[in-house]
Amino acid sequence: MNKNFEILFLDEVFEFLSGLERKQYEKILYNIRKSQVERDPELFKKLSDDIWEFRTQYQGLQYRLLAFWDKTSSIETLVVSTHGFIKKTNKVPDNEIRKAINIRTKYLADKLVKNKKK
Repeated sequence: MNKNFEILFLDEVFEFLSGLERKQYEKILYNIRKSQVERDPELFKKLSDDIWEFRTQYQGLQYRLLAFWDKTSSIETLVVSTHGFIKKTNKVPDNEIRKAINIRTKYLADKLVKNKKK
C-alpha cells in the first residue's frame, strides 16, 4: 500500500509514548500507520488551519498526538507530530493547540536556518 505521507515524531512524542503501557502505544502506532494509507477523520483530523490530530480511543481513554504538515520538501509529504496527551474532554484544549503551534513555529524556523547554512 502506498503511504499518503511520512511521519516525523519530535522528542515530546517519544516522551509521551514511553510513559504509556505497551498495549496503549501499540494501538496508537497502529492507528497512525493506518492513517497513512486511509483517509479517515476518526484517525487523523484537522483541528485548525495548521494543526491536525492523530486520534486513538483505547480502553475508554482518548489519546491524541498533535501534528502539522511540513510541505517544504519537494521529495516527500511529511507530517510532523509535536506532542501527545490524554484528552479528558470532548474538545481539544486550546493550550494543547497553542503548544503545537509554538512547536511548529520553532521547527520551521530551525529548518529555515539549517537550509540557509547548506
